[in-house]
Amino acid sequence: MHDEAAQAPAVVRTQLAANAERIARLAERLRRSPPRAVVTCARGSSDHAATFARYLIETRLGILTASAAPSVSSVYDVAPDLAGTVVLAISQSGASPDLLSAVSRARSGGARVVALVNAESSPLAQLADDLLPLGAGPELSVAATKSYIASLAAIVQLVAAWAEDIELGAALAAAPQQLARAFELDWSVAIARLKPASNLYVIGRGLGLGIAQEAALKFKETCGLHAEALSAAELRHGPMALVRAHFPLLLFTQDDESRPGVTQLASELATRGADVLVAGADVPGTTVLPSLAAHPAIEPLLLAQSFYAMANALSLARGRDPDRPPHLSKVTETV
Repeated sequence: MHDEAAQAPAVVRTQLAANAERIARLAERLRRSPPRAVVTCARGSSDHAATFARYLIETRLGILTASAAPSVSSVYDVAPDLAGTVVLAISQSGASPDLLSAVSRARSGGARVVALVNAESSPLAQLADDLLPLGAGPELSVAATKSYIASLAAIVQLVAAWAEDIELGAALAAAPQQLARAFELDWSVAIARLKPASNLYVIGRGLGLGIAQEAALKFKETCGLHAEALSAAELRHGPMALVRAHFPLLLFTQDDESRPGVTQLASELATRGADVLVAGADVPGTTVLPSLAAHPAIEPLLLAQSFYAMANALSLARGRDPDRPPHLSKVTETV
């Protein structure tokens, strides 16, 4: 896990160059014939990348984006009307049966399928109208790391080209070097705080919500630590009832319109005696984890990369094997 996460900067650098021409062609086609909506289709870490995609597409392009439920096709045998939409399918393996069923039904129903997939010879790649290879190479650890970062980078590259956002494109070009620096940031204080924990909340909002979802999954699968990902807004409803003195929370925030609300929440939680760790902002009274300043759409990638280094170390500190979580395999063949 550690070694594969460390490869993410090189993966992103190579991917950006390799996909530049095909993304430029796809972006031109999408501008010429805008879809009525974008529908994401993914599972696991890839679905967390899809959450990031939803916020980026809706905030940068104003196009309605929703998540497909693969079981509608694979279990209930129903094909929703997706004519005139773009289905954005994201997968490391491109082999999960329910994902393939949903994508096949969507394509038959008139959707244009754009596949972000690491395995270029996979069934999903064969179904795609437009293939955007992640180029992450072999990923042997069950816990996805570099393929997740590569998915986020591919989403940013597509949206930057589609929106003709020069600033975002330039920020993405600088991301490989920043990812390398982010991986070296010292989050060891989080290891000391979370080693004895049994439960925690992981909080994000907007572009950071998908990173919180990914972190919660990694806590569970690599560290044996029960973690629940929540929007900063949702925490203020029922889940807040569980927050008590010393309850651990990890909050991610990026430098956009969502940051004031997240930092205010962090301050409130700290005054209640909760054990609050914050990545992405300096909040008095909390444990601040070091982060790098970047474009708001790039900061989530950097936070995820810093988190991966910490999660690997936390897994080892808790006596677990981050590469081989119990009861899990690399390809999850959900029907």
